[in-house]
Amino acid sequence: MKRLRVLMLMEQVNPEWASVPLVGYNFWKSISALCDTVLVTHYRNREALEKVRDGQKIVYIREPEWVRRWYAWVHGTTSKKGVNWPLQHALSYPVYASFNRQAYDMYRAPVLRGEFDLVHAMTPILPRYPVKMVKACTQQVPLVLGPVNGGLPFPEGFSETARKEFAAFNFLRSGTRFIPGYAETYRNAELVLAGSSYTQGMLQERFDLPDDSLRLMFENGIREETLSGPRAGFARPGVLQALFVGRLVPYKGADMALRAVRMAREATGKDIRLTIVGDGSERAALEQLAAEQLPEDAVHFTGWIEQEKTADYYSQSDVFVFPSVREFGGAVALEAMAAGLPCVVADHGGIGEYVTSESGYKYPPNSREQLSYDVSQGLAEIAENEELWRKMSDAAREQAASFAWPRKAEQMLAFFEEALERRKGRGPE
Repeated sequence: MKRLRVLMLMEQVNPEWASVPLVGYNFWKSISALCDTVLVTHYRNREALEKVRDGQKIVYIREPEWVRRWYAWVHGTTSKKGVNWPLQHALSYPVYASFNRQAYDMYRAPVLRGEFDLVHAMTPILPRYPVKMVKACTQQVPLVLGPVNGGLPFPEGFSETARKEFAAFNFLRSGTRFIPGYAETYRNAELVLAGSSYTQGMLQERFDLPDDSLRLMFENGIREETLSGPRAGFARPGVLQALFVGRLVPYKGADMALRAVRMAREATGKDIRLTIVGDGSERAALEQLAAEQLPEDAVHFTGWIEQEKTADYYSQSDVFVFPSVREFGGAVALEAMAAGLPCVVADHGGIGEYVTSESGYKYPPNSREQLSYDVSQGLAEIAENEELWRKMSDAAREQAASFAWPRKAEQMLAFFEEALERRKGRGPE
């Protein structure tokens, strides 16, 4: 079968960084195993990508000096006393706009000449950026956009958390719909892939897209080698080791994890312990709370550690507790499930779609007090029933296996082929 020729537009692709750049890298790497790709990305990714390009064609786009200076100012201004993400995303748009324009100028003619079968645009993952290349994809080469994900509001019972996370600036997001080419991108893309049910519904409402052009595809995945074998029992006999992995910021909910562990210990009399992997603005307050809530040997803060080393903590733990109230995706839950850890999470956003009733517990985030209590109940049930834990552990590994990057690449290839068939059936416009 002939391999598809795919132009991949990914401003953020980097195997050495976390979050969106790493997701972009894994998509590019896995899709490149099935298709002939040309990756167009930002020059900042060059050093890391050159170590792993393995003969793949990559084109790096430099930003003008004024854009570089602008972003440095924006990053410094919006990162004081915590990161104001809504303001940072809004003010840093010129960085993406420069990349978007240069990519179009560079590859418009090749796309129009039919040198590619398809264009795939993905990062930044946030669903509020135009893709200028859609202008060249109106005749014979379709555009597949996504997965895109974002826009999730804070739960109503977490207004104080929303305030700490600068939610008052969220109105800036609505302004993106007035960016030239934004609506055109979504309405003219052959397929739009949404990374969560919330984002899928938001895009459907905003653009009134046909159901057959808007699909659900979670953006996160796992490396196959991280899948553990079956686990016979708790890592340490008589101890339920809980694990939290994430930035120590208000919405991630490490404080609720601490309170939940205390309540579960009191309710069961079991030795339940918590390791908190990560760092952030709330660490000092969390360490003080831990001293008030738990014995010294029941909680451990590791601080920031490298991504590769988190695997050691997953393998030494029994259950993953992550009551974050605003996760678009939640890759850490997949990493935990790959290691055979049942998950106890908040059912809000993408992370609630990863965890099933067989692989863990998920609870609606009605309030901080209620969610802390609910999470403690899940921990208590697991602590008192090792056979239940074993079944959940097996289900977690099975669920995680469906997110392995080779499988996701096959899923994406199926979307590519569908987009081509749809475009072929419609003919040139």
